[in-house]
Amino acid sequence: MTSVFLTRLDSPIGRLELVGDDVAVTALTIERDGVLPHDGEPERSNDVLDAAREQLVEYFAGTRTEFDVPVRLVGTPFQQAVWRELERLGWGEAISYGALATAVGKPGSARAIGGAVGANPVPIIVGCHRVLASDGRITGYSGGNGIPTKLWLLGHERIGFAA
Repeated sequence: MTSVFLTRLDSPIGRLELVGDDVAVTALTIERDGVLPHDGEPERSNDVLDAAREQLVEYFAGTRTEFDVPVRLVGTPFQQAVWRELERLGWGEAISYGALATAVGKPGSARAIGGAVGANPVPIIVGCHRVLASDGRITGYSGGNGIPTKLWLLGHERIGFAA
């Protein structure tokens, strides 16, 4: 049986909650309206979550541009293909929903791509904030407080976008 671990940290975009098992981060949640999914539960960290926590602190401080903690992304084969492409994006890089659709072999499926991007269980570490409309506009963000959270992350990575 796998153990479940939990830790939290403060960040410029609100409190973050990390969930993991013995070997990988399985979820990262950005608080929405001051609430995290497991607020009532005590923290119980492990080496993986401690490393993720440290890397996130460094990311927000501007001293880390890539993550190397193990993540376990559970989803459909289509979602997993989209998330693998997101993992390839680096600090400061952006991609459009259409280009992402083409990259996973499903051109013309930008709407389905949006659903998969929004279902990413480990935002920031797997940079779903780096996906923009084909004209560079921000079309939405499901993490934290939505578009303001995405705006902060894009600004932090100096990713340009259309207003």
